[in-house]
Amino acid sequence: MPAPLTMGQLSQLLWAAQGITDPHPDLVHRFLRAAPSAGAQYPLDLYVVAGLVEGLEAGVYHYRPQEHEVGLHLTGDLRRPLARACLGQMFMAPAPALIVITAEYGRITGRYGERGIRYAHMEVGHVGQNLHLQAEALGLGTVVIGAFSDAEVAEVLQLPPRHEPLYVMPVGRVN
Repeated sequence: MPAPLTMGQLSQLLWAAQGITDPHPDLVHRFLRAAPSAGAQYPLDLYVVAGLVEGLEAGVYHYRPQEHEVGLHLTGDLRRPLARACLGQMFMAPAPALIVITAEYGRITGRYGERGIRYAHMEVGHVGQNLHLQAEALGLGTVVIGAFSDAEVAEVLQLPPRHEPLYVMPVGRVN
């Protein structure tokens, strides 16, 4: 059985991905985050599929950067159903947590038109890289999963309308 993640490790991973780095009253969203975003539009959301995180019941949690906290989205251990939605990549099911990054394209296309979709895809790369770097610094491992059924991931996680899954990143200790 894999070692659980601590709440401190999960907190640091989420902050490195989308945490507030600088309150900035002149910007639309009034802050800057750890990963760059075109025009500070921040079209991405993070969901944590927790199974073995100290202090968290198994479930799906939505990260709220402004408060630097997670809010319960769904109860139950959904790691195996999520792994099945990732084209049966069951190696990821035992990971203590899986971070799912979604985009709500309307947050950025309102300003940039269709080009905003490209910017959201660039941003998810920045966020994924930050997660990789922070995981390494914490002695953890992760990998980017892009092979999944969008519809199945959205169904398993009961994502809000217009939240499109882009990355799934299992996180755990490296043996």
